[in-house]
Amino acid sequence: MFGVTALVVENLVFDSRKVAHNDVFVAQKGVSVDGHLYIDKAINSGATAIVCESFPHAQKEGITYIQVEDANVALAIMASNFYDNPSSKIPLVGVTGTNGKTTIASLLYQLFKKAGYKVGLLSTVKVLVDETEFKATHTTPDSISINFYLDKMIDAGVDFCFMEVSSHGIHQKRTEGLTFAGGIFTNLSHDHLDYHENFAAYRDVKKVFFDSLPKKAFALTNIDDKNGDYMLQNTKAKKKTYALQTLADFKVKILEKQLSGTLISVDGTEVWSKLIGVFNIYNLTAIIATAELLGLEKLEVLTIVSELESVSGRFEYLVSEGGIIAIIDYAHTPDALKNVLETINDIRTGNEKVITVVGCGGDRDKTKRPKMAHIASQLSNQVVFTSDNPRTENPQTILEEMEVGVPAENYRKTLTVLDRRQAIKTACKFAEAGDIILIAGKGHENYQEINGVRAHFDDLEEVKNCFNQLKK
Repeated sequence: MFGVTALVVENLVFDSRKVAHNDVFVAQKGVSVDGHLYIDKAINSGATAIVCESFPHAQKEGITYIQVEDANVALAIMASNFYDNPSSKIPLVGVTGTNGKTTIASLLYQLFKKAGYKVGLLSTVKVLVDETEFKATHTTPDSISINFYLDKMIDAGVDFCFMEVSSHGIHQKRTEGLTFAGGIFTNLSHDHLDYHENFAAYRDVKKVFFDSLPKKAFALTNIDDKNGDYMLQNTKAKKKTYALQTLADFKVKILEKQLSGTLISVDGTEVWSKLIGVFNIYNLTAIIATAELLGLEKLEVLTIVSELESVSGRFEYLVSEGGIIAIIDYAHTPDALKNVLETINDIRTGNEKVITVVGCGGDRDKTKRPKMAHIASQLSNQVVFTSDNPRTENPQTILEEMEVGVPAENYRKTLTVLDRRQAIKTACKFAEAGDIILIAGKGHENYQEINGVRAHFDDLEEVKNCFNQLKK
């Protein structure tokens, strides 16, 4: 350490552009930017204390420098302390896994609201402090934002908070210093291998979350997933399981599947859910289990379950006047796409066509591109490959890398339309009454990012426009 610790601190900041007078600047070593390069800029903007992993060559008089082993951990713990440890004052439940995080967290928010509680939500789609909404920028916000929102929840008298916990968030230590009342594991499949070294590393990062849960918390895992038991191996928390196939603490049976919903049985009680697809019933089982583990009565939970509405951009569908069905889904991993297409094929009568519009994001895991294309071409009657969020990559290159995964016998089913708007229009033109169009990959997102620029784009809006054109 260099300097004095008896300082009045206004704010914690990790972005040098946001530093103001009397702030503490935490220099993090990020994936693409090293905050240590901006220490002087932070001081010139008014920072009076610097937290860093290595001291700069020269220390300025009147500035306090504190060296730490891991700036990410330091920031997370400092943020928690700065806001007086809000996570210790509210039951906070984290949801992690490849698919289902947003659905589970959002539906838990719905369920507990309907049960009469004040509820908080930290999700990919939005941040909610009871009924006050804030825009979400990451699946798991930065450490300062997490504690800022939790502090607002305490002030608002929130009773429970549900939070998506991403592998990036865990790896970057954004959840350090938080006290969780419970953790939920959904499933694990191919994703984020552009960031994590390999699948084992991706899996082990998820496990870190459960390893760090306290004894008083619960660790709830999907035991039907081959990684479910692995997540529980070293946790100190109370181990609980849920399943549709295996013997588990919480088990649900599917009795009937329709496009309008699913009939399930929970311990002999039949419940109608508006959710569609086996993957969603796994999500629903986790929700029922979590509600009971947090003290809600089973009968009340099952009554509310029948009222829960699907989450924006998750198997969201509309029907044209001519009887064409369009489904908008966030499916952007091979497993998620497979789940959605299998669900559609499971509930269709067999005579209608399934037309899939799908792409892959740029600057992300390239290895999943041919897999996504293979799945789409196998499980659809017609596929239109198109742009998703190309970001800084050439969209044509992305599509070419996808097409490698299409088996020769499926070539005739596929078509490439670079412009996403035109791709959706093309799918609508192909469709006839009764056909099902799946538009996958973006779901709730209302933008498209091309060459680093975000422009408004909403799959649902585009489908509605197409359907309106079909009326004319």
